[in-house]
Amino acid sequence: MVFSDLELKRIEQAVGGLCRRRSPAHLKDKLRLEYSVKGHEVVIVERRPKWDNSKEWVESPVAKLKFIRSANKWRFYWQRADLKWHEYPGRSSSDRINDLVREIDADPLACFFG
Repeated sequence: MVFSDLELKRIEQAVGGLCRRRSPAHLKDKLRLEYSVKGHEVVIVERRPKWDNSKEWVESPVAKLKFIRSANKWRFYWQRADLKWHEYPGRSSSDRINDLVREIDADPLACFFG
């Protein structure tokens, strides 16, 4: 089963809120933080215009949140230089998505925003 309407609203509130906070209005043509939901995964990406063609946008993955329904837990991943998803070395799971979104926003290990 994919996410229910209520779960999607919680995702929008938590992850969408992060994306709005980290996407300043005055930079909307230069930088955006966005997310997508596919199956039981929420992927957050940073979007910027391509350096040599400002009409094309490129995406750089920031974080991935995966809901494990059988455990009722969210798992948390970041993408390393090898371009593979790795379990986040800090708080790697929670039963509340808000906890993990706060960790992304704070970025105490500089895994997401440098």
